Amino acid sequence: MTGKDRKREPARDPQDLERLLIERQWAGDVEGMVALFEPDAIIDTGEGPLTVGHDAIRALYEDFRASGKKFAKGRQSPAVINGGLALTSTHLPDGSITAEVARQQSDGTWLWAIDRYSVA
Repeated sequence: MTGKDRKREPARDPQDLERLLIERQWAGDVEGMVALFEPDAIIDTGEGPLTVGHDAIRALYEDFRASGKKFAKGRQSPAVINGGLALTSTHLPDGSITAEVARQQSDGTWLWAIDRYSVA
């Protein structure tokens, strides 16, 4: 597996999504980050209107890349899975807690449908 292939590894478990997002963000792979979301996914950053769809998610992550900010690694809680839906969550070093809803795709991989940066 080449480095590029590794960056585009699919999420075979909902727990993979957080790790893959951070790896891709730290590598500057905006397209790889966008690929972790369903086409009509929603991100709630807590700072303004919701970010909806791949184009808006791409623009959000391009802004992050331009700012030089990096996502912090946190302590991921075990995913709560019910059929083809999963709730994922991470406790970040700053005390905030993320919450995401992932959906299993027809090929067995997982993508986020909803991402909320902070619920606490």
